[in-house]
Amino acid sequence: MTGSAIDLRKVEETAPALVSLYKSAGVSLRKYGLEGGRAAVYLVLDYSGSMRRYYEDGSMQALADQVLGLSAHLDDDGRVPVVFFSTDIDAIAEISLAGHAGRVTEIAAGLGHMGKTAYHLAMDAVIDHYLDSGATDPALVVFQTDGGPVNKLAAERYLCKAARLPLFWQFVGFGNTHSSQFDFLRRLDELPVPGRRVVDNAGYFHAGPDPRTVPDGELYDRLVAEFPAWLAAARGAGIVRA
Repeated sequence: MTGSAIDLRKVEETAPALVSLYKSAGVSLRKYGLEGGRAAVYLVLDYSGSMRRYYEDGSMQALADQVLGLSAHLDDDGRVPVVFFSTDIDAIAEISLAGHAGRVTEIAAGLGHMGKTAYHLAMDAVIDHYLDSGATDPALVVFQTDGGPVNKLAAERYLCKAARLPLFWQFVGFGNTHSSQFDFLRRLDELPVPGRRVVDNAGYFHAGPDPRTVPDGELYDRLVAEFPAWLAAARGAGIVRA
């Protein structure tokens, strides 16, 4: 099995501030048998009105840095496509190892009105980007939000249709752990297989009201824990080629 897509020396040279995250991500990938694996990595960020404080306190930038540290093991281009969404798609951008510092905060500062949460539009944007990219590796989509979607039926339909594509959706909740806003995501995580979708193509975990307090190792464990089971099921169904 080959090593990481980008080696430690390259990360030290291009993004020294991410070295500890890169090392922590490597531990989690080894723990779950993913060392040497390849995958495109996407980041979807909620830009709805209730998210303002998470952009202002650095939580969103911190998550982006964590996802970049993970991506460096799985994808050799050193970049992560980022979709900002609210009522519509607010921006589709890229963050890179070489230019990661403050990048998400900078992009968000240039966006307009913070709207509501249309999951299905963000999912559609990721699907389009993935298909247009011509990628052959599977994709891990880190999808962050602080609440339920404005159109639950559309979000559910998109997830079920997307189950036939080599995309795994790892939803991450920010905010009050006990909020009923997240009931939908818990239900989405448990949609029946094969009744509603050909494979289980989604995971969900809650990072709490202050996501920055979640240790890096724990975050990475939660981001990748369900990916191996999906990979096995997707290969078995012919969705992911071996």
